[in-house]
Amino acid sequence: MSLERTLLMNQLFAYYGNLLTDKQMEMLSLYYEEDYSLAEIAEHYQISRQGVFDNIKRAEQALENYESQLHLLQLRNRRLELYQQLNQQLQNQPSQHVLDELIKLEYEL
Repeated sequence: MSLERTLLMNQLFAYYGNLLTDKQMEMLSLYYEEDYSLAEIAEHYQISRQGVFDNIKRAEQALENYESQLHLLQLRNRRLELYQQLNQQLQNQPSQHVLDELIKLEYEL
């Protein structure tokens, strides 16, 4: 599992985790936040490693589906980019263009 994937899943989990089942939330938390192995989670739940793997994959897919429909993480990342641009430009001179784009993005929510 790559670091990028782990970071993405943690971000998606922060936004959409409450939309998962309790069991999916617990397993993802153990896997991504507590760094448990599949075997450790399987032992905890008294199920097979394959069962844990399947449950985690379904939960990951659900999180990705929520993001593909709602775009909350994508919009947040875009806002952060605009805030950084605005901060840089305001150090030199005000930029109405960046402000307008930021305001427009907020109304899209």
